[in-house]
Amino acid sequence: MSTHSPQLDAATERRIGESLERRQHKLERSEFLGTLLFEAGFVVAAVALAVLAEPARHFSLPLALAFVAAYIVADRIEFSTGAGYAVPSQLVFVPMLLLLPTPFVPLLVAAAMVASVLYDAVRRGTAPGHSALAVSDAWFALGPAVVLVAFGAQLPEWAHWPVYLAAMAAQLVVNAAVYFARARLRADPLPLWDILPEMQLASRVDLLLAPIGLLAALAAAGAPAGALLIVALFPLLIGFEREREGRIERSLELGRAYRGTALLLRDLLEDDDEYTGHHTEDVVQLSVQVAERMGVDEDTLRATEMGALLHDIGKISVPDAIINKPGSLNDEEWAIMRQHTVEGERMLQQVGGLLSSVGVVVRASHERWDGGGYPDGLVGEAIPVPARIVSACDAFNAMTTDRSYRKALPLAVALAELRENSGTQFAPDVVDALVAVVTDGTEPSWELGVAPAASAGPGQLAHAAANASRAV
Repeated sequence: MSTHSPQLDAATERRIGESLERRQHKLERSEFLGTLLFEAGFVVAAVALAVLAEPARHFSLPLALAFVAAYIVADRIEFSTGAGYAVPSQLVFVPMLLLLPTPFVPLLVAAAMVASVLYDAVRRGTAPGHSALAVSDAWFALGPAVVLVAFGAQLPEWAHWPVYLAAMAAQLVVNAAVYFARARLRADPLPLWDILPEMQLASRVDLLLAPIGLLAALAAAGAPAGALLIVALFPLLIGFEREREGRIERSLELGRAYRGTALLLRDLLEDDDEYTGHHTEDVVQLSVQVAERMGVDEDTLRATEMGALLHDIGKISVPDAIINKPGSLNDEEWAIMRQHTVEGERMLQQVGGLLSSVGVVVRASHERWDGGGYPDGLVGEAIPVPARIVSACDAFNAMTTDRSYRKALPLAVALAELRENSGTQFAPDVVDALVAVVTDGTEPSWELGVAPAASAGPGQLAHAAANASRAV
């Protein structure tokens, strides 16, 4: 396998972090009680199957214990999928269905999964209450067992392949239903768009490994213990697991390091210019709110947050005399000022990784929707979404705070300025979201401030926009 360690996407990074944290905490009361209902339902159904169904094989305790032990080992090989894990248990589960008394298999699987979770509680410090989840997780074993019993396909024979396909389908359906229901039982229910990728990945792993398990069962039809040779694959899978988990951990550490570096750069900027530092904090908060209001994906949200945090970092290279000049800048000073986005991108590219991509946002944070911005004159959709958000939030914050060359504008005037420049300086959808965030979804009451027409004429509004661009 490759040793390359790409940066995780923001959604996966978040889900993995949440999953690791959840493992260390007890279940919420509501989730625990809901899980107990799933557990009770499984026990009733599994015991009913074991008692009422006629097995095609005699029960052998040594063989059953050997398969349970193999299943426990397989269940310990966990490949992170985000909020959960995929395990290669199909390699053992499929032979268990066909080489042990099929009606007893769901109970044996549940016993193996509980033993595995209890091992976690002792070895890794996982909250013991999670053992209840293991029993409810065993629901997936009931679907295929019922299908095999119902169609008389408990023994490994090639002629039963249509029933095997139906059993696989039953497993996937039951597993998906239980996964979805369990995710909704959580104190912080997972949204559907988080659940689907997890289920798809776990299902894909099961589908790919089931044929191998079936071949092992067919080959060992006359000597069931022979199917346990499948465990020879486990050292290879364990090696893959450790490599994958190592890459994930390095990616998480890298993400934390990038964020730490970004915060350090922000602190350096604040030491250099106190106003700019406080301004940056405000822009970050507002930009994140606007991005969330627009419903952007998590990668875009992360880029927006990091871009807002570092959009002014290039100002370290701009002389304080220019930044704090009380009057208007001359052409030479403006040329220097406009280089701060280019300088910011250069600094972040030197750091590399995630911050290198954030540099693209920093460089474009003063582009205009109509193409009149700098440094590249990008137009409309060519401007990255995070940069569009940062640009509008940056200008709005600059207009509504005191600067050395002017007083803060009233909220009503700043909002009017945003509307006036929507479609020219700023992206229209960003302006709509920003106004909604600032006014809590309602238009401001002009009676609380000075009406825009009375507070500023067109020339003054244009002057405010120019000053806003200079301040950020």
